[in-house]
Amino acid sequence: MATRGPARREPVRPAGGRRLSVLAFVGLVVAYLIVLHGLALTLTSGLVTRYAAPGTLNEMWRGITLPEAVSVVLVVAVVSWLRWWPPVLRDDRPVQRWVVVVPIGMAACAVVVTDYAALAGKGAAFTLTLLLSAALIGVGEELMFRGLGVTVFRANGFREGMVALWSTVIFAVAHTANLLTEGAGAFVQVLTTMVAGYFLYLIRRRSGGIAVPAVIHAVWDFSLISGQVNPDRPYPLSLLAIVTMVVLAIVVFVRRHHIEPTPVPGPGRVR
Repeated sequence: MATRGPARREPVRPAGGRRLSVLAFVGLVVAYLIVLHGLALTLTSGLVTRYAAPGTLNEMWRGITLPEAVSVVLVVAVVSWLRWWPPVLRDDRPVQRWVVVVPIGMAACAVVVTDYAALAGKGAAFTLTLLLSAALIGVGEELMFRGLGVTVFRANGFREGMVALWSTVIFAVAHTANLLTEGAGAFVQVLTTMVAGYFLYLIRRRSGGIAVPAVIHAVWDFSLISGQVNPDRPYPLSLLAIVTMVVLAIVVFVRRHHIEPTPVPGPGRVR
């Protein structure tokens, strides 16, 4: 009978890179959030805004585009200082092929959920700025949480199950900052963010790097934000995103024992 190993392994520093402790990473996440939300609050001072619901181009570049751009610069600077680009950008721990249903399902849902009528009414400049903003969100958050986060837990000896758990939990907890502006309603977002964070972790491993989860993250946020650009007009189709999360979560739960690659028997091992 196989026995369960310890939750930690010996720390392994990324080749040629500096060491970063888990506590230091948590501090980095806090600094990242202070910069992101502090800048957004400063730039939107005096404006009546709602989280992820820009009604005008002015609201969007102040509340989303510029703060996200600065946060991307911050994360890029940290990864560069650590010299961690290879492990942040690439993943050498694949999962089984069926996991591809996760990015396909999320991408298909994003295409359907996008409020094309609302974007058409806002004009090309607004739509392109939203697309840029979503791309910055995807790049920044993936580099921070699926890039730095996954790498730091692996480098500190965490086994892959714990890497998935803690990188996902920190990603979800980071979104509790929205409680300051959205109140208790943000708890739903935190729960869905936790599920989405685990999906994006799986996508990183299935695709072999950070690029695909960054794109999926961007199109997902683009579709959800598009449904909120007219705050006075409900957009029921947004509920499809929650349905998609639930369906994919059920599929992943049912197939949870078939995520990791099938071990290849070595010499002397019984099949």
